[in-house]
Amino acid sequence: MTPSELPIEASTPANTKAHSTSMTASPALDTEKLEPTSRNDENKKTSAFQSLGYLDRFLAAWILLAMAVGILLGNFVPATGRALQKGEFAGVSVPIAVGLLVMMYPILCKVQYETLHRVVRQRGLWIQIGFSVGVNWIIAPLLMLGLAWAFLPDKSALRTGLILVGLGRCIAMVLVWNSLAGGDSDYCALLVAVNSLLQMLLFAPLAVLFVHVIGGHSGTDAGLSGGSASYSTVATSVAVFLGIPLGVAVLTRVVLRRVAGGAWYDGVFLRYAAPWSLLGLLYTILVLFASQGARVVQQIVAVVRVAAPLVVYFAVIFFLTLCVARRLGFGYGLAVTQSFTAASNNFELAIAVAIATFGPASDEALAATVGPLIEVPVLLALVYVVKWLGNRWGWKD
Repeated sequence: MTPSELPIEASTPANTKAHSTSMTASPALDTEKLEPTSRNDENKKTSAFQSLGYLDRFLAAWILLAMAVGILLGNFVPATGRALQKGEFAGVSVPIAVGLLVMMYPILCKVQYETLHRVVRQRGLWIQIGFSVGVNWIIAPLLMLGLAWAFLPDKSALRTGLILVGLGRCIAMVLVWNSLAGGDSDYCALLVAVNSLLQMLLFAPLAVLFVHVIGGHSGTDAGLSGGSASYSTVATSVAVFLGIPLGVAVLTRVVLRRVAGGAWYDGVFLRYAAPWSLLGLLYTILVLFASQGARVVQQIVAVVRVAAPLVVYFAVIFFLTLCVARRLGFGYGLAVTQSFTAASNNFELAIAVAIATFGPASDEALAATVGPLIEVPVLLALVYVVKWLGNRWGWKD
């Protein structure tokens, strides 16, 4: 998901350091030698909610507002829907294609691709990477598939939209949740880089596998089939709406960091580029709902039915990963990073593929759009829960 601003540094529950009551705060002090923080100091800490940037803090509200404005335009300005469908790029109307590309580019500019060399140099990371890949690309999609069938046995299109959400591994907002909960920031950056590249390779074939083969859908029901035409549609969507911004983002990161320096890139460029991802998302949602018009009003029940399995999914995959990581002896920081990486989803890519493959007025696109509406408040709540558990269990790195 897309952080609009870099959050302030959050502290790990078991490793929080502060001054004792007899010390005076000073930048020159060695914080590693200080005594545990007092209760008064703890009360002064910024909450996870306040640590979010202003735009990210109210992301769910902005999404609801964009939906509402889109629905109003679609119902009271009938010409809006037709105007937004003019022109086509990669199977998607030009207005929607612009929004999809704009929301993907800033996310990918923030990924630290230069950390990928660590996987080769440090063999110990292979265990962590292997665990993460197994959870993110096998267990999480299978869980979403099972929940989609359990909650929506009679709604094939909505199931497909949920499965697409389950296949998209988060490469943006997970950085925010991980930071707020005190996870390992370096390892999180590495996982984001790995998942960014894996999505280019795995999303399309896994979409066909989970929707058509494992899900048992026919091409007529699911809109996907084992045939080359349907696969090529999904692969083309991934290549265009992930591949193009990924290539441009890598080029941007390499050139600007070399020319202007890493400090300028991280502190200036990303600061101004990041909000465009959220703006692109809100614009896309507004156009999507304006295109559907009156049809969306009739789909309120469908939105509620899609929300239920999403809430269960986020909670189950998060705590399952957290418990397994703790049993395996992972420290707090690594376990938190693994858990939020597993629970977070790249809904931008899911929305892009759903729209390009099934159309903006499809139930698949509607289901994918509900994803961020549910994910943001649920994962913010999980930040507080995992910090409380870390303190309660005395969980250290």
